[in-house]
Amino acid sequence: MRIEAIEPLVFNVSEKTNWFFIRVTAENGLTGIGEASLNGYEPAQVAFAEDVRQDWIGSTVDELLPLLKVYAHSPGGLIASSIISATEQAVTDLRAKAAGVPVYQLLGPGGAKPRKAVRVYANINRGARDRSPEGIARAARHAVEQGYGAMKIAPFDGVYWGDSNEPEKLRRTQAGIARVRAIREAVGPDIDIMVDCHWRFDERGAQRLLHELRSVGLYWIECPVSENADSFAMLQRIHSSASAADMKLAGAERQIGLGGFAPFVDDGLLDVVMPDVKYAGGYSEMLRIAARCAERGVHFAPHNPTGPVCNLASMQICAVAPAFLVLEHQLAESPLFYDVAGGYRPKLVNGCFELPDVPGIGIELDDAVLRAHPYRRLPVNANLDERLG
Repeated sequence: MRIEAIEPLVFNVSEKTNWFFIRVTAENGLTGIGEASLNGYEPAQVAFAEDVRQDWIGSTVDELLPLLKVYAHSPGGLIASSIISATEQAVTDLRAKAAGVPVYQLLGPGGAKPRKAVRVYANINRGARDRSPEGIARAARHAVEQGYGAMKIAPFDGVYWGDSNEPEKLRRTQAGIARVRAIREAVGPDIDIMVDCHWRFDERGAQRLLHELRSVGLYWIECPVSENADSFAMLQRIHSSASAADMKLAGAERQIGLGGFAPFVDDGLLDVVMPDVKYAGGYSEMLRIAARCAERGVHFAPHNPTGPVCNLASMQICAVAPAFLVLEHQLAESPLFYDVAGGYRPKLVNGCFELPDVPGIGIELDDAVLRAHPYRRLPVNANLDERLG
């Protein structure tokens, strides 16, 4: 199959969110889709996509796939990696449709039996617009009523470790802790709770947080401190403290390729790594990361807080990935999640999403919905503080 068109499609979801899709069309009319969402960077992504597609259009699928590689050291960073990763997803979706099989059948090692369902947890953060403990508790109860057995919140609104206003920073931290405790009280002891810190703490703050949240019984704590190389020794100490508090330490969602994940997996920095199919290199690189996790005894739990294409692509990976633990799912941010996917809703049974048994990832984008919700430039405060990470 020869590639005839590569389209970047930017789709506004809310006052806080755009999603970014790549659609690849072959000369026979078949299409494949991938997701590259990187909130706030859409104009730069479009510019990169417009540039590279001039070299990619006209290639056969077999010629293009070897070019769709990402590197942790690339000067293009997440912007370039997101476009390459989404194109790799789209070409793989195209290949699976041409073969008449689900993507996971192309990905799985010969003879391995794929999972027919994958465990998921609800990310309730963006759907919980009422940020009071009571509002957060309502969102948590709603997730349980929907059938989720695990959930995640990013509760520390406005906290940044470098702020000089210590009383205000402590007040915001305590407000976040109150939100987490409200979730536990609302859902009881049998629901797994994850807490995402978005790199908001220094070591002293992270250690204090582990102490204060120990009684809540967290399943994991995620990204408490910076994950740059000069923070690795600090991260090892926090990992030890989290283990002593019977919590898993999770993170590394922004890394690129196996090279970017290797220190976190090989050097005992994390219990759970969270590669994102939108940035980490698409299907092939995600499975290389999963294989390294299996070799080193580290859990594999893909980062998946965005749109329906990323969700379905991640499900395909989790169907065959070794060391798989649990998959994130963005809950209740917008009904457009299902509208743009042609109304498709993954079936949730016993806290797991069932894999669709159809060619490709299982959906086509609804162009009418895409046209009705074009890209919107978002305010700066719609995104995480640039100092974080």
